[in-house]
Amino acid sequence: MIGKLDLYRVFHIVSRNKSFSKAAKELYMTQSAISQAILKLERELEIQLFYRTPKGVVLTNEGKLLNEHVTSALGMINAAEDKILDFKMLKNGELRIGVGDTISRYFLLPYLGDFHAKYPGIKLKILNGTTSEVLTFIKSGAADVGLCNLPIQDEGLQVIPCKKIHDIFVCGEKYKELTKESIRLEQLMELPLIFLEKETISRRFVEQFLKKKGYHFSPVFELGSHDLLIDFARINLGVSCVIKEFAEESLKKGDLFELSLEEAIPSRNIGIVYLKSVPLSRAAEQFVGSIEQNLEV
Repeated sequence: MIGKLDLYRVFHIVSRNKSFSKAAKELYMTQSAISQAILKLERELEIQLFYRTPKGVVLTNEGKLLNEHVTSALGMINAAEDKILDFKMLKNGELRIGVGDTISRYFLLPYLGDFHAKYPGIKLKILNGTTSEVLTFIKSGAADVGLCNLPIQDEGLQVIPCKKIHDIFVCGEKYKELTKESIRLEQLMELPLIFLEKETISRRFVEQFLKKKGYHFSPVFELGSHDLLIDFARINLGVSCVIKEFAEESLKKGDLFELSLEEAIPSRNIGIVYLKSVPLSRAAEQFVGSIEQNLEV
């Protein structure tokens, strides 16, 4: 079948033009080459496809039947080629992104808006989850790329840091006096602390920092979202560990106040993550590139 495809294309053009000479001009071939191609197809199918007349060629009954199917098949092939071209030109396709609520709200949205405006034909699918869940999405093939809190140590993943972030402690009006001077970690441990849940990258990062300094803590609240950390601190339920870059609005408004630690927590990053072993789709490649153009780290 594959070997006959070019012959079928010649047959289709001859059938449409009802002439070897006209088909030769359309295909930029010699009339002899067209004639030889039709003879070869007739020999392989063991049927006569055309009646040769002084005015041109006319399809036999067998030729008419074949032409119906060939026209349909070539139409489907052409349609498939057009769709492939659309995918290459990003007129069609799908981009699947794994991301958590906080990074989605405070980092991803502007990039999504720009990408959708530029490539409206690409369907965007957002898979929401914690960093560990996002990594599962990527490894299972459910997501093309993920945006996660770093650090992530996994040899099978390509990790691209793209925004530096800082873990800080904030409070509401009740604890504002603590912000007048730097406080020691020992003093911090005596405060009612509010953290994210244990399995989050953000919680583990700060926890490991404090553990290296010899401190262990037991939060009064363990919450499931960064926005709740801000809300709980704002209404004076304790001192929350938040990401400074994602709490800037409340800090600027004066709803929250940053505590200055004598030993600051090291900065870290959020980044793009995808499988090393699987090539990115054209849409995913373009999306990653749009973020890499604006790297801050």
